[in-house]
Amino acid sequence: MNNLNKNQRRAIVIFSGGQDSTTCLIQAIKQYGNQNVEALTFQYGQRHEIELTKSKWIAQDLGVKQTMIDTSVIKSITHNALMDDNATIKTMDNGLPNTFVDGRNALFLLYAAIYAKSQGIHDIIIGVCETDFSGYPDCRDVFIKSMNVTINLALDFNFNIITPLMYLTKAQTWELADQLDALDYVREHTHTCYIGIEGGCGSCPSCLLREKGLSEYLQQKSAVKNV
Repeated sequence: MNNLNKNQRRAIVIFSGGQDSTTCLIQAIKQYGNQNVEALTFQYGQRHEIELTKSKWIAQDLGVKQTMIDTSVIKSITHNALMDDNATIKTMDNGLPNTFVDGRNALFLLYAAIYAKSQGIHDIIIGVCETDFSGYPDCRDVFIKSMNVTINLALDFNFNIITPLMYLTKAQTWELADQLDALDYVREHTHTCYIGIEGGCGSCPSCLLREKGLSEYLQQKSAVKNV
């Protein structure tokens, strides 16, 4: 799909205020125009509620309409470290971090589709990735493709779920932000830390992955400059 066609379309970005979704939001604004992009943010009882504050600021700063949806009922039917302030974040015996929230992305995509249909919007953008990720099953391309078919059938509407980061490493995601002239913006204004510490705790899996990717990209960028 070329830029001309995209500028005639509208898109919803599932937006947390983190590195990945902010990169997707900025890319969408460049492709569709900010008047044709909406941000959809979910309050699901996450312990790092600071990301909600960040998301509101970023959406307002970028001139994008933001809709907040409360799905915190999920906290009453499942347990994980991402929604329990007293839990220690760790990897479980099955290899998954205990920050995995069962059904979260399925729920997000369903709500996004319901909202998108009400607005006549076909394109739904989500920043999931199966390259540098924690093993979450709902970040895999096969799940996204399956969910795309399911919601099209369930709502009788032609949705297009777009995953710009699906096969990018975290370093490549930083590179994309740089290509969008937003490297410093993403570094300074987004929140990734699972613990919810402003600027990051530096030790949770999310912080470690973010900093590792940034370090790798900056080294690559420096090496290219020095050639």
